[in-house]
Amino acid sequence: MKGDIGVIGLAVMGQNLILNMNDHGFKVVAHNRTAAKVDEFLEGPAKGTNIVGAYSLEELVEKLESPRKVMLMVRAGDVVDKFIEALVPLLDKGDIIIDGGNTNYPDTNRRVAALREKGIHFIGTGVSGGEEGARFGPSIMPGGASEAWEAVKPIFQGISAKTDAGEPCCDWLVTMVQVTSLRWYTTVSNTATCS
Repeated sequence: MKGDIGVIGLAVMGQNLILNMNDHGFKVVAHNRTAAKVDEFLEGPAKGTNIVGAYSLEELVEKLESPRKVMLMVRAGDVVDKFIEALVPLLDKGDIIIDGGNTNYPDTNRRVAALREKGIHFIGTGVSGGEEGARFGPSIMPGGASEAWEAVKPIFQGISAKTDAGEPCCDWLVTMVQVTSLRWYTTVSNTATCS
């Protein structure tokens, strides 16, 4: 059985998001540039779960169900562009790259446009709530290529925090300016409710 989503980046936020996805029944493929970090994660926090490792981008892509969903949990900036550049030749039209870092919205808009020309969907996704939120339910603010929303919606809404009424703290945002504004508001207000 192939993975529902691949996550690149095994710092604390990436690890906790992967564990959260696993807890909600999603099969996750974990990758890190450093192979030892993959082993450390699989033998530590992920031991006894359904999480599988990938030691190269090729292996990561091969282990994913189509349309492939690859989430980058790496530092914003050039690192994101380098991963995108390495992933694009491995992906098919209709596959999805998700940036879960704190990227500035003009960079996300640029990536959406550039990848659309190649038939690949790009989503910029704010993940708010810190390490604990990532593990037990963050507020998730996706925006970008709206064609990809239906493919990622079950995962993102499944793992997100819930309101008192049981509604997910995750919905599609029309523009990346909204994502940036909501991420800022959520961080500053530091409330347990979704806004």
